[in-house]
Amino acid sequence: MSLGLLVLLFTRVDTARLWEVARTASAAWLGAALALYLVMILVSAWRWGLLLNAQNIRLPFTKLTSSFLVATFFNNFLPSNIGGDVIRVADTAPAAGSKTIATTVVLIDRGIGLLGLVLIAALGATLGHRLSSESGISPGILWAGFGTASVLALPALVAPDRFMRLLRPLRVLNPEWVDERISRMTNALARFGDSREALVGCFVGAVAVQAVLVGFYLAVALSMRIPVGFAELAVIVPITFIVQMLPVSMNGFGVREATFGFYFTRLGLSLESALLVSFMGAALIMLISLSGGLVYLARLRAGGAESPA
Repeated sequence: MSLGLLVLLFTRVDTARLWEVARTASAAWLGAALALYLVMILVSAWRWGLLLNAQNIRLPFTKLTSSFLVATFFNNFLPSNIGGDVIRVADTAPAAGSKTIATTVVLIDRGIGLLGLVLIAALGATLGHRLSSESGISPGILWAGFGTASVLALPALVAPDRFMRLLRPLRVLNPEWVDERISRMTNALARFGDSREALVGCFVGAVAVQAVLVGFYLAVALSMRIPVGFAELAVIVPITFIVQMLPVSMNGFGVREATFGFYFTRLGLSLESALLVSFMGAALIMLISLSGGLVYLARLRAGGAESPA
């Protein structure tokens, strides 16, 4: 899927023009984009720490930031985002005393992050006016999606015992093992239900993360003088993230660019501008994630971590 879409997109643009515009991009705006992405990493590590604290798991902020950098590296250089989550679970499981609890924290973090993503998209669609009706995006659909997701998430925190009964069919595999994991996850969800302030803080952090990511892409666009606004990107960027979650591409390549192209052309912008923003943003993210690779190599040399394989 990645290869096919990229080939199709590049047959429709002037690659020489792409390279020329990319070469003249503003270094100042690209530097601002890098700074915004680093802010996103710091906020993400902070909100992860809030959820861990709600489970009485205390870890230094520097360790969480280091772990998140390593996770970002694996997210960007492995076929899916699962590799990064494995790193985060492995790094916090010893302090949690349970891989199940560490996994539950990461899943809750992911779920809250998705809610923040949809909220930003809904706000962008409400405030923005340039995306036409033919794009298929309306504020009502996004607000309905946010409300539905919020309602579906409530039972996990309000009535974790009943919610976890959904996993009981898995007992056919190994009753004792499954019962133990369900019990630990139920207890973890109950603790989250008693720590509403941590959940609220995490949600606020998730909204901030998504807003910063939109600002990151806005800075990338401004570096190449592409006239797209924050409100429009607040709709486009979350949708590209959702599309990248589908297991049909290699690290989102192709589908991300196609999604940018779909919405940019409906804003009256060229396909070239969409590819420039998408590829330049991906390049900067991969550049930053290399620091996580260096952190992981340092761990291996120090003998402080095992390979995720």
